[in-house]
Amino acid sequence: MSAVPSSPWECAIILVDMNAFFASIEQRDQPEWRGRPVAITNGLQGTCIITCSYEARAFGVHTGMRLKQGRALCPDLIQCPADPKRYAATSSAIMAALQDISPDVEVFSVDEAFLDVTRCQRLSGSPERIAWQVKQTVFEASGILCSVGVSGDKTTAKYAAKLQKPNGFTVIPPWEAQQRLAPVLVTELCGIAQGIGTFLAQHGVHTCGDMARLPISVLARRFGNPGRRIWYMCQGQDPEPVHTNVAPPKSIGHGKVMPPDTRNKAVILTYLLHMSEKVAARLRRHNLTASRFLIALRTRDGWIGDKLRTAQPIDDGALIMALCYQMLQQHWYGLGVHQVQVTALDPQPARQQDDLFAIPCTPRNACNAVMDDINQRFGEFALAPARLLQRSSMPNVIAPAWKPYGHRQTV
Repeated sequence: MSAVPSSPWECAIILVDMNAFFASIEQRDQPEWRGRPVAITNGLQGTCIITCSYEARAFGVHTGMRLKQGRALCPDLIQCPADPKRYAATSSAIMAALQDISPDVEVFSVDEAFLDVTRCQRLSGSPERIAWQVKQTVFEASGILCSVGVSGDKTTAKYAAKLQKPNGFTVIPPWEAQQRLAPVLVTELCGIAQGIGTFLAQHGVHTCGDMARLPISVLARRFGNPGRRIWYMCQGQDPEPVHTNVAPPKSIGHGKVMPPDTRNKAVILTYLLHMSEKVAARLRRHNLTASRFLIALRTRDGWIGDKLRTAQPIDDGALIMALCYQMLQQHWYGLGVHQVQVTALDPQPARQQDDLFAIPCTPRNACNAVMDDINQRFGEFALAPARLLQRSSMPNVIAPAWKPYGHRQTV
């Protein structure tokens, strides 16, 4: 191991990862659950474990496992319905606090963030010292523990953060990164999934150290620029910078699993209206509109549906629902339905002024504005179309890619 230089690192990246985030929040707020196995599900009727505490993981319980199987492994497992708004509020508090350490923060997911602290070293000290400050800041902002990884690039920092969970602290100096990664399987690095791993294995690359023997051109021909990045990632030289801006969404959609083989048209329409109103509310919340929508139903034979277009960009649930009626008329012939999906494709910022010949819709806009204000104050669907009184229970969920800034701030 080479000596640590006294000069600042040329590049210093910290990855902060909250430990079993949702379960940790529940244990924070329910002191009697601390030190006990907790599993988070979507509502009390949820049968799939979203995440679980480390006490539960010690019994073999893991994310994606059915609750019944989890209880077979851990009879004392505590089921807890998810509370997305509380998790989102805690995530937002953490991310805001991290901005006080460095302005260069990339919110990677609801419970992870990259900090580029390269420019902070003269003011705040070494990357190791700043990383300890990060851990303290997260705890003060949220009351929960986190793990941090410190290195000279994003991929190595993320790998380091998972080495000593929970409440871990791992530093891999950039001048040691290539050596430390050499025996690591390539598929253990973030971004190298099984498909790419299989391709690399076919070329004799199983560990990061093997990558040095594979010409970068092989990956470039197969995967383009992402392939070049993978080559450097395995050398501990990931060139990807910390991105501080949230990219615009490519789509905004909602889907819902239905009772198997549903053939009642009225029930299907209720589910489609539910999804249409949720999509429309999210579009309005972020001042977006869309003119292309995917309306689809999953049957035993696969998905049926269509991509439909409106004359003008819209953000109104009733207008989206009109597309659902159109899709049903053209594509559904009574097959049993298992799932519905409504997605706004390529949403764009709403225009402040309508086109000269656009169909006026001021009354609908005013009605939607009032409905949004009421629902924001009293809860989702406090005011809603009458048909939705018959809707099924649909606990809100928080997606893994949720971010407290930009378009992904939604549950």
